[in-house]
Amino acid sequence: MSPTSVLEENKVGAEGTFYQAQLRLKPTRNHFFAPVDLVHAEAVHRDAETVEYSDEEERQVKLLFVGNFLNALSYPIEHSLRSCPVNQFDRTNIGNVHVIEAFNDNYGVSTNAKWTLALSIFYVGYCLLEIPANILQRRIGANRFFFLSLTEWGIVSLSFVYAKGYRGLLALRILLGIGEAGYYAGMIYYLSFWYKKHELAIRISLGMTGTLPGAFGGLIAFGLVRAHTSILAGWQFLFLIEAIPTLVMALTILVFLPSFPFMARFLTPRERAIAQARLNRDHKPQSHGGMTGWQGFKAVIADPNAWLFALIYASFNVGVATISYFLPTLIKDLGFSSIDAQGLTVAPYVVGWFMVFFQAWHSDRTKDRGWHIMLSCSISFIGYIILATAVQKSVGAAYFALFLVVGGNYSLFPLVMSWAANVFSPTSKRGVGTAFIVSISNCISIASPQIYFDSEDSFRKGHAISAACLFLSFCAAFALRTRLSLKNKRNGEALMVMSLKEESSVSEVWDSDPRYVFMT
Repeated sequence: MSPTSVLEENKVGAEGTFYQAQLRLKPTRNHFFAPVDLVHAEAVHRDAETVEYSDEEERQVKLLFVGNFLNALSYPIEHSLRSCPVNQFDRTNIGNVHVIEAFNDNYGVSTNAKWTLALSIFYVGYCLLEIPANILQRRIGANRFFFLSLTEWGIVSLSFVYAKGYRGLLALRILLGIGEAGYYAGMIYYLSFWYKKHELAIRISLGMTGTLPGAFGGLIAFGLVRAHTSILAGWQFLFLIEAIPTLVMALTILVFLPSFPFMARFLTPRERAIAQARLNRDHKPQSHGGMTGWQGFKAVIADPNAWLFALIYASFNVGVATISYFLPTLIKDLGFSSIDAQGLTVAPYVVGWFMVFFQAWHSDRTKDRGWHIMLSCSISFIGYIILATAVQKSVGAAYFALFLVVGGNYSLFPLVMSWAANVFSPTSKRGVGTAFIVSISNCISIASPQIYFDSEDSFRKGHAISAACLFLSFCAAFALRTRLSLKNKRNGEALMVMSLKEESSVSEVWDSDPRYVFMT
């Protein structure tokens, strides 16, 4: 081969479009549940190995994520799906309507025990289907999976408007949990194909926590509970406005959301190669191949890190699973009316959102997760201690404590889940691992609402139990950070004796490999 040919070949490779240019057809699938087109995926991955680009080009490609669809995913989609609403809006919604007598009469919620059972039963289907849902997402792609999930949500939410009786409430809560299974872990898994390790927490914080949906849910409830027509009462309007935007968004996601970067139509072939290459230099995510779902599951359950993550998540989620449902009730018990209680939920959620955002931003900036998680646990712990000791003595102190609890609890979501996404590798293990953490943790959430059994004592025992769980989460985070720091040190020592050939790799590095660097 002549020097001129070599130069031309290198130039084509550096452009990052050579293998994609060989493709003659657009990605196709035979049916709705068919797997993604692996030929196109392979072409983008091969171009990503040779593409050369500047820091400015990388910045421009990342801006395209924000300017086109991905910001619509990690902010408006999540924000509008939850505050227009979806997942967290549903949870704040059900808490808001519980303080309305008409809702309780319609569904036969006559005691606190019936109410907590209705809350708990939501997590049954959620837990059982979390991991299978994630495996399905990897096969059919994010847009189709989220379409199925959101469509089921929307239909169930619409059914709340006209259903009646306690059995109807329990059935709808089970169906809602089935629809939400896999969504949270699936969204984090999906974002890991677009963002580097130290870019994840801030993206998750913008769309995957319930603070802004909680604030908007309180405002909407505050306004709509007064509404009444000959057909619908105020509480029914809350579920109606949850259902319609969810169904619209489900169709929007199906049409416009690319399953993976190699299927992004808003990117040019070169930009797709750059999008893949920037992640290959960070953690080399693979959209296909590698471990099967079953192999990923076995790798996860054999990994002590997964169980420590599950302990961290399950412990703080006890507080989240209760505060999101009980916040209006807790404020009402301070002496406020039902309508005022809904309005007063807004301020803790708004302040909590600023804490969520700051913690995630600073965590990404410092590339630290462990210490930030321990700080959030401490803040929430202090809030619960104040509630357990002063709720009957000072309305002001109790209301202030709710700010600490909401901010501390919800800021843990992006920190813990982005940390987990950074620790598990290969990609198939990451997907199953995040689903495993959410699934195991939400098994605990089945019992979480039951800790608020002492309504006659202002739920002081429930607050004390939540405080103990936050302390346990703090200890588990400290243990995990220490363990990962020691593993990084041992891996560094092992890497010093490896040959240069052994160190280089064009494939995804597994977390059991000495070359893998854990974020701490």
